[in-house]
Amino acid sequence: MLRAMNALCLFIGSLGLSFAVQATQAEDIKSFTLENGMKIMVLEDASIPNANMYLFWKVGSRNEMPGITGISHFFEHMMFNGSQKYGPKMFDRTMEAAGGANNAYTTENMTVYTDWFPANALETMFDLEADRIANLDINADMVESERGVVASERITGLENSNWRTLQEEIKGAAFRAHPYSWSVIGHESDIAAWTLEDLVQYHKTYYAPNNAVVVIAGDVKFDQVKALANQYFASIPAQAPPREVKTVEPLQKGERRVFVQKASVSTPNVMLAYHVPATSSDDYYALDLLSAILSTGNSSRLYQGLVEPQVAIEVETYMPMSFDPNLFYVMGVAAPGITAKELEKGMIGEIKRVAVEGVTLRELEKVKNFKLMSFYRTMETINGKANTIGSYELYFGSYDKLFNAPEAYNKVTPEDIQRVAQTYLRRANRTVAVLAATEEGDE
Repeated sequence: MLRAMNALCLFIGSLGLSFAVQATQAEDIKSFTLENGMKIMVLEDASIPNANMYLFWKVGSRNEMPGITGISHFFEHMMFNGSQKYGPKMFDRTMEAAGGANNAYTTENMTVYTDWFPANALETMFDLEADRIANLDINADMVESERGVVASERITGLENSNWRTLQEEIKGAAFRAHPYSWSVIGHESDIAAWTLEDLVQYHKTYYAPNNAVVVIAGDVKFDQVKALANQYFASIPAQAPPREVKTVEPLQKGERRVFVQKASVSTPNVMLAYHVPATSSDDYYALDLLSAILSTGNSSRLYQGLVEPQVAIEVETYMPMSFDPNLFYVMGVAAPGITAKELEKGMIGEIKRVAVEGVTLRELEKVKNFKLMSFYRTMETINGKANTIGSYELYFGSYDKLFNAPEAYNKVTPEDIQRVAQTYLRRANRTVAVLAATEEGDE
């Protein structure tokens, strides 16, 4: 472990950066599992008198089914709306009174609740979280209120974001079997149709302690955390494990296409989506670096090839962390006077250049440095540490693999970049979505 960290220091020493994260080693993270199955990980860090609690629930849109799509995201709202001890809106008010703040996010794979607070408020956080895990108040009035909020969020999100509009359509075309085919926010008809019974059962199943990983980082002590966890969390009963997601998306054997008409679009938008392996795959780091080579910074392939010559206003790539094989996205917005066909040709052309000609060692080293800097900046804060520890624990199978990440990036060669481009970013594995004001915009 120390040899890997020393190798990393030599690799990026020329950047002149000081990485305080080197003080954090795998052995600094301690964990225990309660009898009810809840795993709790602790990182003692007294750099500031604050702490956090990140609760990773292994539930996202991949755990849904037609009829209840969007229900995972709905609970992100419901979990703040009252329980037995702390009534409606009291979660936020109690936390703020203690000097804390919170947030949450839902993905295809997980729902994560984030609490930040002065270290002396740790017991209050345990009390708040235990109450809404064990005693969430799922009542008809609150459900209908939040149902309206989520339905409105879906409408305005699609109206205001061309990315979300295209992604929803492209996922539906790219996935024919796997639950990644629908958006995290769910289908409009399903949002309107969830029943109280659906919600109660979903919370009981997926918000069970045996379906969670909790990460606490900051000015805390392991023994203190363990005592509070036993006091507040241990009595919450485990539940039968959730059903496994067994569906495997069949191999895509040819290009698929969708067209979306949206009157408010001034120039065409084009999105490409390629099937790629799950985050746990050995190819993850090469694909992540390929994404950066294509779209990170003004020297990136897509910027130089499309934005500089004014074919596109902007081009970006995105590859989500994922439990199951997912999609590698490339999206471009056409410059004035450029058709969707011209933009698509340019985007595919730049991708093909990588697959056919490869990349230079210099541009690969540049994006490696960028990734490593981003990694270490994230790991300089207790919030970044908590989120990264939990993410690696779940997506990579063990938190200690995050300490091998710098070495994993460093090992990627230009040949690896070319190989993953050839393997995954090919026509038969591609779905194309075009968004334009008129059908002529696709010409």
